[in-house]
Amino acid sequence: MSQRTPGAPTVEEVRNLLRAVIDPELGSNIEDLGMVDTVTIADGIITIGVKLTIRGCPLRSQIQKDIKSRLEVHPWVQKVKIDWGEMTADERSEVMTKARWNARENAAPTAVPERTRVLAVASGKGGVGKSSVTVNLAAALAARGKTVGVLDADIWGFSVPRMLNMPDRLEAQMVEGRDKPAIIPNERHIGDGLLKVVSTGMLVEDEGTALMWRGLMLTKAVEQFLNDVHWGDIDFLMIDMPPGTGDVQMGLARMLPRTDLLIVTTPAVSAQKVAIRAADMARRSFLRVAGVIENMSAFTCEHGEEYPLFGTGGGQALADEIGVELLGQVPIEPTVAAGGDAGEPVSITGLGAAAAVFTAIADRIIAETPAFDDMADCSARGADVSVNVRRGGTQQ
Repeated sequence: MSQRTPGAPTVEEVRNLLRAVIDPELGSNIEDLGMVDTVTIADGIITIGVKLTIRGCPLRSQIQKDIKSRLEVHPWVQKVKIDWGEMTADERSEVMTKARWNARENAAPTAVPERTRVLAVASGKGGVGKSSVTVNLAAALAARGKTVGVLDADIWGFSVPRMLNMPDRLEAQMVEGRDKPAIIPNERHIGDGLLKVVSTGMLVEDEGTALMWRGLMLTKAVEQFLNDVHWGDIDFLMIDMPPGTGDVQMGLARMLPRTDLLIVTTPAVSAQKVAIRAADMARRSFLRVAGVIENMSAFTCEHGEEYPLFGTGGGQALADEIGVELLGQVPIEPTVAAGGDAGEPVSITGLGAAAAVFTAIADRIIAETPAFDDMADCSARGADVSVNVRRGGTQQ
């Protein structure tokens, strides 16, 4: 090959050119992610040292093609060589952290209004009563005159339609400002407030139908609920999460990074040790943990004697370990389960100790949520308040 125009690029210029090379899986450029280890420039040849998350990465050929196409356009360059390497465990962890942060900062807009406070009810395992906590808090917020969206993101294990007595199927219709039909949430009035509910349980023939969907379909379903539902003007969006730290949780963190987590556990130490994983997921995804709720606390018999059927201390231990507050301890009461089965959450009736705890937590959520109504003419100030409140407390 004949000698090209003299004037070699600098290392800085080469690294700037590599910012146009996007890792297709991580969604950010290889320079900012720290994948470009070395750059050597000599005799018309640029040698790039690139560290992959795994040496056998199936996207290696695409990255190689993109690197060469970006660098070979320079008139000085005769050849581009790539020395492939593999990241250490620490380097891989750092890259994933950067990728999650970039995804958070560049999240595409959704149909959920910016002024809406988003609260995801999460846990490390199933069977701790996340759905019960979600619907009771949503109903308590609505009873305070709020308009509350409820997203049942437990795609396989949907239970919200029954617990709120809202079995009707979802429908789609044209909405002003949209170029295609939008999903219209089912609605239920509670006092002066309103619930707007969406669940896959409102899409299947009946609640006994099994949804046999894999990971990608689960994430796509949540994405559709966030983008294609006409939520309208809602004060809060309560999200009933599936247990664990899988596809839905990671997808939500990417699509709706302003989400705050409420972590539910039982008093048992074993449950608390599992629930810590949900907090770790939040930390790694740059989500704020708003607090811990201990469900199924002591049972009090008619004579006033307390029986800690599932142990003691798990909720407080979890809150202390992750550096947040224990928002409440919901006692074991038959009325909670009966209310869920009947579609009348106990927080609506307001009777009993459990209802009082749900109401107190709802009041606290309202008190800690910034009021945007008085800031309509000051969007920058409203944004600052939102960021301060949602990023306050323990550093994630």
